[in-house]
Amino acid sequence: MAISINERIIQPRPSSIVAALYTLRDLDTDVAILHGPSGCCFKHSRLLEEDGMRVVTTAMCDSDYVFGGHDILVEVLEKVMDRFNPKTVGIVGTCASMIIGENFHRAVEEVNPGIPVIEVEIHAGFGDNTYGASVTLEAAHAVGLIDERELERQKEMLRLATELEKKFGAASKDYIEPSRGDLKYKVCGRLLELMGQGKKGISVLNAKKETAYMFADVNLAVSQAAKALGAPEPVTIANLDPNIGLPRIRRYASTITSQMADKGVGIDAITGGLDEYSITGERAADIIKEKYGDHDYVVLSGVPHAIPYDAIKGMEIFSITNGPRQVEPIRNIGHQHVTVEIDLHPKTLGVTGMVESEFGATLRSMLEDKR
Repeated sequence: MAISINERIIQPRPSSIVAALYTLRDLDTDVAILHGPSGCCFKHSRLLEEDGMRVVTTAMCDSDYVFGGHDILVEVLEKVMDRFNPKTVGIVGTCASMIIGENFHRAVEEVNPGIPVIEVEIHAGFGDNTYGASVTLEAAHAVGLIDERELERQKEMLRLATELEKKFGAASKDYIEPSRGDLKYKVCGRLLELMGQGKKGISVLNAKKETAYMFADVNLAVSQAAKALGAPEPVTIANLDPNIGLPRIRRYASTITSQMADKGVGIDAITGGLDEYSITGERAADIIKEKYGDHDYVVLSGVPHAIPYDAIKGMEIFSITNGPRQVEPIRNIGHQHVTVEIDLHPKTLGVTGMVESEFGATLRSMLEDKR
């Protein structure tokens, strides 16, 4: 169905192809074959290799666009089997291979590799990047890698995440000016001032998958600062349930919880898993309204706009996001302080534990100055 120009988001948006690649990573796929030009999704492909998944391409060129890329897909799949001896392989479409109607399954049948091959027929011409993740999950289900219940749960989370972005996030307008947000030393200074006055706070982690490796450091630093100043320790609420999601996602939650505990910070309330950020904000809001509505400030890291404003509107709100195009929508909701962790994604790929955030580093540095 054609989309009118008034309905289109004209700023650059995440691609369904990239979403498919990240979902293959979450499924612990050994090798992803991108059936398209070698430069397609180059940056993300390279970064995902640092996370343990090999990414190769069929390096389609202009003659393949005319005569088809079936033979090179067969050759690359055979080469992948010989060179890497994988247990699972994903084949991901691109605009080039999908426009000319490549048939992945025919190539898989010809090679007959004897392992699950996740065939993801996707291109970048979908308005919502989460479509790429849904198609990948369906393909993984088709070869028996995830069961029906988990497939439907994941698809529902993706639907709600898309809805959240369209209501309150970077897809809420056709064009949003990117912004680096407020200066961190000013925001951290105000937070320390509140702590110095003995104000009571809440610290909420509502993060998406591997981004939690850095966003959790924000919540860690907030608790450490309060302790250092002798202020009331903030209540910590987090979507770090280690029993929800694909195995890789569960490992993230378990690792972060353990590392925070090692540094003396416990989690007061768990709102759900790291792939449930679109609904765990509402759970955090319910907890806040029920128990902590009289608190003075709240620090929100990850996806701050998922926490309904009516639960925190009387507090001073500090939001830490990683999207320059999230700043304006979050300010419009009513959050007083908004900062951005630039380049968070590259810094949280290929790591096995928490990574220091700029916000956390700034807060710790300012604490040192006070001593």
